[in-house]
Amino acid sequence: MNKEQIISILSEVKDPEIPVLSISDLGILRGVEVSEEKISVLITPTYSGCPAMETIREDIRAALGKYGMKNVEIREVLSPAWTTGWMSEEGKDKLRAYGIAAPGDHACSYNGDDHPQSCPRCLSKNIEMISRFGSTACKALYRCLDCLEPFDYFKCH
Repeated sequence: MNKEQIISILSEVKDPEIPVLSISDLGILRGVEVSEEKISVLITPTYSGCPAMETIREDIRAALGKYGMKNVEIREVLSPAWTTGWMSEEGKDKLRAYGIAAPGDHACSYNGDDHPQSCPRCLSKNIEMISRFGSTACKALYRCLDCLEPFDYFKCH
């Protein structure tokens, strides 16, 4: 198989914590190298110590194994560090549809203004933070004061 076919296969590997996103949507799939001896898959965790990385490695091996690719090397690339800027626009749209507020360029200024602009369900701007940490360390927990629904916000990195 060529590199493009392998990337296509890997674009179906889902993030175990946010199953509507693929590792491509999330931007953690950094590259694929193909040689006669092996396939090398380069991934970058969303943050150091991300507990989902082992599951992602297993899922990558399983996805490629379905096509007979057994000699697979998976390398974590830590520099440069992952950033929400690597998320695809399609991935951000999938997050919103799933009920998680996606980071936007406006919120990623790192000047203390890292917060969602609106509720992903009703689009109200009348929101409040409940906790700086949500269901995973990369998210914060908010509540909409109009529809009263809680929601996660995928924090800028």
